[in-house]
Amino acid sequence: MKRYLRSQRSQSMTEFALIAPILFLFIFVMVDFGRGIYYYVTIQQAVHEGARVAVRWSYPLPADATVEQAVQQHAIATFLANPCRNGPIYVPGQVPPANEGWIFITQPQSSSQPLSAIQANPPPNAPGGEPQSGQAGNCSAINPASQNAALQITVRYNFVPLTPFVRQFTANSIILTAYTVYRTEY
Repeated sequence: MKRYLRSQRSQSMTEFALIAPILFLFIFVMVDFGRGIYYYVTIQQAVHEGARVAVRWSYPLPADATVEQAVQQHAIATFLANPCRNGPIYVPGQVPPANEGWIFITQPQSSSQPLSAIQANPPPNAPGGEPQSGQAGNCSAINPASQNAALQITVRYNFVPLTPFVRQFTANSIILTAYTVYRTEY
């Protein structure tokens, strides 16, 4: 009887050794999935708060820095910066650093207008308190909003999974994008 019990113990250890890697992989994939959802929900809520700040009527009118500060305050445990606050949002080959995001305050993105038409007559792409300025380097010109213009607040976040196995299937990162469009009160 003792020999039988010892063989059963060895069998269960062997079964656990075969199943454990799959079980641990599943657990780590779930942790990465949970982290991804957390970051997406966090930046989505931060974008809404930033848009509320950008469109409200107040004295003085909000500026880019005020909106950026509101977004960063609500983006708990995420680092957000921005190379060009007022766009362009997507430049081929440029992504935020690992586990960081970029904040953009722009006009609502529309595929119906060609880029040349937008550059010739730029729509409002900044809160009313931001001073107007021309194009600087790769950054868009700043055209403050007025007359109930729509503004879009966008965050592009470069999420890097913890698990190397998941990183293999996502090309080392996943770009999470959250945006909201509100009309100004001024």
